[in-house]
Parts: sequence; C-alpha cells; structure tokens
Amino acid sequence: MPKPASLEAVLLAGARELLAAHARELPQRDDLCGAFCGALALHAAGVGEREGRALDQDDVALAAGSVVSDSRDAHTLPAGETGRRDYRLRPPLVADAAVSGTTAAGLLEAIEQLADGALAAIPLAGPWSAESLDGVFDALAQIERPVSVLANIATRHLWGGRARSEQILGYLYEGSLAGPPADWDVGHFVSVFARIGGPAGSMYAIADTYPALGNAGVHVQPRELLASALERRDMPAGGMIVVVSAHDAEPVRASASALGLDERAWDNGSVSAETRP
Repeated sequence: MPKPASLEAVLLAGARELLAAHARELPQRDDLCGAFCGALALHAAGVGEREGRALDQDDVALAAGSVVSDSRDAHTLPAGETGRRDYRLRPPLVADAAVSGTTAAGLLEAIEQLADGALAAIPLAGPWSAESLDGVFDALAQIERPVSVLANIATRHLWGGRARSEQILGYLYEGSLAGPPADWDVGHFVSVFARIGGPAGSMYAIADTYPALGNAGVHVQPRELLASALERRDMPAGGMIVVVSAHDAEPVRASASALGLDERAWDNGSVSAETRP
C-alpha cells in the first residue's frame, strides 16, 4: 500500500494569542464584525489593554467610526444566532442596515491609533486569485513577530462552516470543491490565521465572528473560494488588511507589490460616523 501524502499546517505568528482572544470575545456585537477582527489583531500583537482594562471590539468601533443599524435585520445573522446589542460604548446609529458596519479606511486608522503607531495596517485591494492569496500568505509566514490577516469578504462564495471530514480531505487530496453550501450571504470581516496544505490544494483557517459558524467560530476554506470571497465581484468591494509590526511593514508592501496587488483602502459599502446620512 502506498504511503499516504502528508498534510502541512502553517500558523501565522501570534495565531495562538489571536485564538485565545477570539474565544473570549465571541460573538461579535451587531454590525461590528470589522471591529471584532480588529480587536483580535491588536490582542495578537500584545496590545491588549486600553486605559487599564481589556481592549475590546467597542474600542475599535469607536476609533474606526463604525455605525450600527438602528434595528436588527434578522436576515443579516447566520442561522442559530440571535444577535448581540450589549454595546459598552454607544455607537452612532443609521436607519439603512445596508450601509452599517465599519469601513476599511476606518479600521486601518483605528488599529494604528490604538497601537500608538507600533503596528502597521496595510490594505490590499486585489486583484485576488488563489495564487495571489497564497503569495501573500507565504510572505507573512516568514515573519517572526505577530501577524494578523483581516479579510473583508462576500460569504456567499465560501463553504458552509461545518464541512465534513471527507469533504475536507476530498479537497486536500483530490481537489474536490464539493462542500456544504454557504451559511449566509453578507459582506463580512473574518480573521485568517493558518493554512493547511495537501497534495491537491490548500485550505485557509478562519476565525469567524459567531460561534454558530464552524466549530465555535473556526472553520476552513479552500483557497479558490476564499480568493473569490475576497474579490467580491458581485457586491461592493472587498480586500485584505494585513496587520504587522511597523518594523515588518516594508517587506510586506514589497511582497504585495511583486504579486501585483494594489495597496489602497476599498469602499465596502459601509458609511462612517462622519459620513452617515
């Protein structure tokens, strides 16, 4: 019997700290997926306190100018979730749920501000493909200081979070994209913290913002599907925010440029506290 091909798992530096913060912070408060992921990035980098208390998604939302819909739209929640509106800091409200949330530009500013300039938040707007996604991850995996990846995606392109083991192995060993249908259909922020490589493909590990998605908010996605979710051709633009030590920013920018990626903030359809109607 031939020896089975091996699988390789690569975690980004700071992934364990990010996952510990993820377990503490779940679930996101309504409309604060970007702020939730920003808080995880800060904790992963060791920026865990603000004014003598634990930093959380409300701190990031305030700094980013996040806005919240004045009433919950049940269609924006994944099955099994009831939402969460116990805001510690009262956010600005907007009537139109379609424009609530956090802008990419606001999230960049919030992360760098709350880290007092120790971190760089680098926006990569694409174009995205499986190859460019792999190229960015390859570069980030070489960094020894903490690294976080905030992916602003269209969830409709992903597998559902509860893929069976035979579906996961079918992709890794045979390249089969036959997986469960997407859990929901929204524009969304998630954190990408690891990659699992097999003989026929690679899957990315996602720390999501609701425990109903995957196993306590953690699931894996084929590289092709995550790239499509980042590209967001069928809805307002998406992209990736890479959060690294300010000392590691220039190598990351150089790697992204070599891959043909555009470094700029994108318009994901959300408004800010300053631009809300």
